[in-house]
Amino acid sequence: MATAIVSSARKVGRLTNAARRLYSDVYPKITTHYTVYPRDKDPRWKDVNMERVAEETDILIIGGGPAGMAAAIRARQIAEEKGAEVRVTLLEKAAEIGGHILSGACVDPIALNELIPDWKEKGAPFNTPVTSDKFGLLTKSGRIPLPVFPGHSLSEQAEALGAEVWPGCAGAELLYRDDGSLKGVATGDVGIAKDGSPKDMFERGMEFHSKVTIFAEGCHGHLTKMVSNKYNLRDKSEPQSYGIGLKELWEIKPENHKPGLVEHTIGWPLNRNTYGGSFIYHLNVPEGEAPLVAVGFVVGLDYVNPYLSPFREFQRFKLHPYVKPMFEGGTRIAYGARALVEGGWQCLPQPVFPGGCLAGDTAGYLNVPRIKGTHNAMKSGMLAAESAMEVILSGEATHERGIVPTLYEDKLKESYVYKELKQVRNCRPSFHTKLGLYGGVGYSAFTTLLRGKEPWTFSHGGADYSKLKPAKDFKPIEYPKPDGVITFDLLSSVALTGTNHEADQPPHLTLKDDSIPVKTNLSVFDGPEGRFCPAGVYEFVPMETGDGQRLQINAQNCIHCKTCDIKDPSQNINWVVPEGGGGPAYNGM
Repeated sequence: MATAIVSSARKVGRLTNAARRLYSDVYPKITTHYTVYPRDKDPRWKDVNMERVAEETDILIIGGGPAGMAAAIRARQIAEEKGAEVRVTLLEKAAEIGGHILSGACVDPIALNELIPDWKEKGAPFNTPVTSDKFGLLTKSGRIPLPVFPGHSLSEQAEALGAEVWPGCAGAELLYRDDGSLKGVATGDVGIAKDGSPKDMFERGMEFHSKVTIFAEGCHGHLTKMVSNKYNLRDKSEPQSYGIGLKELWEIKPENHKPGLVEHTIGWPLNRNTYGGSFIYHLNVPEGEAPLVAVGFVVGLDYVNPYLSPFREFQRFKLHPYVKPMFEGGTRIAYGARALVEGGWQCLPQPVFPGGCLAGDTAGYLNVPRIKGTHNAMKSGMLAAESAMEVILSGEATHERGIVPTLYEDKLKESYVYKELKQVRNCRPSFHTKLGLYGGVGYSAFTTLLRGKEPWTFSHGGADYSKLKPAKDFKPIEYPKPDGVITFDLLSSVALTGTNHEADQPPHLTLKDDSIPVKTNLSVFDGPEGRFCPAGVYEFVPMETGDGQRLQINAQNCIHCKTCDIKDPSQNINWVVPEGGGGPAYNGM
């Protein structure tokens, strides 16, 4: 009855006081963030001083991953070569550099060799050369071998060269010049209560004004979403396609350890129409320490079944008779998850705009068939820095005038980054054929042999969120209960991430419309938020009135993977940055 009254009131375009009370009962208010409820319309903010301190820098880099750090190092290298005074500033939202990085761990050193030729002498933490490589198709009870086709440290170097690194500083807003070009960014405010009101300790964020800004936030970054919309950077590309990667670190028995072995699988437990697979890396460790294995599972976020849980598929994978013996007698010591950019060539955005450019996973330079992206991220960061330095040293880019660093796009197109992505452009979308997994494997082998010279380019067929189908078309998936030995529940896994957020702040998982989770996602898709999130952030709980359910957002659990923003079928969730320093604290992941 209450739902019907609210629905009728919404249709006529106004809510009576009675309807408003009913509306708040049916769809309780969840979002309090200022990006949805502006402060200039909130009387609680009327007399609060909103002035910011401003800093000027020459090159501003957003994100301290491989692309951002490579950009900082390369910019400072050029400054030293030219004897130029160039200020390079890098902002990182994690409390420590690298705290939010979850790597596939298998790195092609080609870009590192260019950037820091003596990286081995300087102690770069690459301790496990690949000695053997396996690729297999898992059936329910066995494994079929398939052919393999060829295919903290940086921060110290950047600071040693004179780059300024600011950890715990989350870029929250974009700043523009009068001519419409990007002026820089502002970091997030601190001291805002959960209800959106200012605390006594409220402090405004800082502004960073730059001549050129390089966005290297990683996959589906908060600021990158805004800058892409502002400058229409995706107008000429397909919607980006993503995967979610989950990873654990295990101490295993010495007899199960094979240092240098890299193994990948596809197939079970996923069906032939769901893209994904696993990786298992046996790591070198110092003598006397427990043998380590990194195990991960990736699921393409273009899956269609709303009952699928990537986390629980990962746990089920470890029960396979080929895989389980490796973990028996071992101990899981770490867990994490992160969305991956998988669209490739078809989905590349325009990389430059007035005042800045995109680098690394922010733009999507992962080579999916090789499962390698660090080398392309670093190379793109290096090219971005070279282009930025050129327009700064020439005097074209100033604090008063933001220009488009077009040289960066030219350099990218001439580099191995674009060449590599073009060659493998049809591998990932080939899995969308009617033959599914088997057709994708066969076509990937074919295009690899041709080096991508076929005259056609396959399409991904739309955005990932649009692929999810109604729950009525599927049966719930029965997953095995966690045994606490090989497989685990979600909350005990999240506890291993070291995730921490200031509890009394507005949830940074914002909803454009608080009614959509129940009205659409729960009623049509049976609440997929509770399954696609790898951290237990979203759960539907009974209403206090006993009538229906409501969405509860446990924002303190968020591990910053961005999956919710990507896969929400209503595109109602907008992930924004929390207070700087919050999030996971990955160590050795």
